[in-house]
Amino acid sequence: MNDRTERPEIVVGIDPDVDFEGTGLLPVHWAVEEAERRGTGLRLVVAVPPPHDTQHVDDSARFQTQAIAGRNALDGAADRVREHGPGIQVATALLEGQPAQVMASLSARAAMVVLGSRHLSRTEEFLSAGSLVVPVTAQARCPVAVVGGAEHDSQAVPYLVVGVDGSEASRAALAFAAEEAHLRGCALRTVAVWQPPVFTRRPDPAALHTAESELLQELTAPVTERYPDVPLTHDVASGSPVEVLAEAAEHALAVVVGRRGRGGYSGMRVGSVVHGLLHRAHCPVVTVPEP
Repeated sequence: MNDRTERPEIVVGIDPDVDFEGTGLLPVHWAVEEAERRGTGLRLVVAVPPPHDTQHVDDSARFQTQAIAGRNALDGAADRVREHGPGIQVATALLEGQPAQVMASLSARAAMVVLGSRHLSRTEEFLSAGSLVVPVTAQARCPVAVVGGAEHDSQAVPYLVVGVDGSEASRAALAFAAEEAHLRGCALRTVAVWQPPVFTRRPDPAALHTAESELLQELTAPVTERYPDVPLTHDVASGSPVEVLAEAAEHALAVVVGRRGRGGYSGMRVGSVVHGLLHRAHCPVVTVPEP
């Protein structure tokens, strides 16, 4: 049996409304390259909300129209996968259900979920029935990669960025980022961000910086041991985690962060830092759930 079939697939959410002759193909291309690195297959998915048939509303025509558009988009995306990754096993699925719920449920058995981003405003994001990024990122059981723009591969030494704060979620993000850097053959830039304590009148910046540096050294020691081929750097900075990480990832291949329920890189269900990076970062954002 082909070894690819024994591994979890990468699930790619396909948006029938995007332009597959332009940036709409970026998530598909990104997923193809990831599948090649990990030796796994791809499953391209379109979910169509079920029709409502009541005494007052019958939108079965809407459902049929969206289903046809979804099937056409899946066929087109599958053709592109075969062009760019001819050795990759690709499957398509047109599913009935609310898109965010469908994608979140598929994440339970996926190696990764890959989504595109329309760069909606926060209001549009929460009010749009078709918005996938925030709800899927918040609920997924596997890493979620949001690809809203191309990777920055023009650097002399390509690198990934990972945010580390000592939480279990950030430890999971660090482990994922280290494996990803190993598979890509690139460097890994670990970033810790400290903020002055709210209830301390005279915080000692030097002491806080030293504490974060020691924590970063401790957390990354196993990574260096497991992946000695990965060039690893440590950055410790003060300020807004969103701004610091976004700036660090300005020319990165991707930025990786952990997701947990509260505290640390959080503030909302999806996490305030994760949410901020989804809007602020100019490279793919990979969110890794807490184990």
